[in-house]
Amino acid sequence: MKIASVVGARPNFIKLAPVHKALARNPEIEHTIIHTGQHYDFEMSEIFFKEFKLPKPDINLKVGSGTPGYQTGEMIKRIEKVLLRSGFDLVMVYGDTNSTLAGALAAVGSKTRLAHVESGLRSFDRRMPEETNRVLTDHISNYLFASTRTAVGNLRKESVQGDIVYSGDLSVEIVDEAVRAGAKSDVLDRLSLEPKSYVLLTIHRVENTTASPHNLATIIKAIKALKDTTIVFPIHPRTLKAIKDSRHLPALSRCKNLRMIKPLGYVDFVKLARNASKIVTDSGGVQKEAFLLKVPCITTRRNTEWVETVDLGWNKLVGSSDAQAIIEAVQKWAPVGKKPRAVFGQGKASAIVRDRIVSLLESKIEEN
Repeated sequence: MKIASVVGARPNFIKLAPVHKALARNPEIEHTIIHTGQHYDFEMSEIFFKEFKLPKPDINLKVGSGTPGYQTGEMIKRIEKVLLRSGFDLVMVYGDTNSTLAGALAAVGSKTRLAHVESGLRSFDRRMPEETNRVLTDHISNYLFASTRTAVGNLRKESVQGDIVYSGDLSVEIVDEAVRAGAKSDVLDRLSLEPKSYVLLTIHRVENTTASPHNLATIIKAIKALKDTTIVFPIHPRTLKAIKDSRHLPALSRCKNLRMIKPLGYVDFVKLARNASKIVTDSGGVQKEAFLLKVPCITTRRNTEWVETVDLGWNKLVGSSDAQAIIEAVQKWAPVGKKPRAVFGQGKASAIVRDRIVSLLESKIEEN
């Protein structure tokens, strides 16, 4: 069986790791990694392959940066070219990035079966490009691996045509592995931080950076006001550019409570997250990681695809247009006392994905 995984951005690499290891345990599977090049610098790409002991991508398309339309279009063309000459039995895509949608459309164009890992998530906010990416990918996939029962319900409500499988979420095993590896991480020492003495901040979404100067200014206003709270801010390249373009960088550089640092590897990031008193983020993945690590999460969005984290009281949606709401959540809010349940499965998602794919492909091959 010839299977190709299309990846290109930090969240894709993280999800790929346990799936690749599971596929490698089956000698009947030849697994090819296609890297689109959506993220291409060391901090956002290569470091994750090293940390998770992934082999170098078999194919690197080196698409690079550009507008969403240009980037996605270039990826589709280059991925489709690879698929048409390689004869894969299945293409796998992960999550909701531009690389996810490009890989999905290229698979359909080359008449290759398509599996979407982490399908069925919905924020019901079409302003988010990630929402469009995942909805479109779900509706053209042959096999859909859903992280939660809520995601399964979303897919059934939308009457998707593919085979739906409840797999649980890959992050359970990924975070567990990162916590174990984090025993050797010295990130707290390097940053001179004590456990639970700081708030971890991540901001990268378009609606909080390039698309909305107001939202970005509001978040920065909250940072300045929280002068008695140490804030550690691993800064995404897009966010740094937006801060520079909006001329906020000099003022932020003067904030004594703010520690702006380069993006971290995953093991260091999980160690930093696990030891934070709270996490402020607009990232879907970080919301989920905070939940699994039992760290209170404050989300600078009006909605979330990870509704379970809110329902169980460990995630508070504060939006990004009201600085006072962010400030009060950091200073006063705490989880309501409910303990996180195993809503993301039992840490067996990669094995479930592998075994179900093998079964499905074998049945299709027998039919042919």
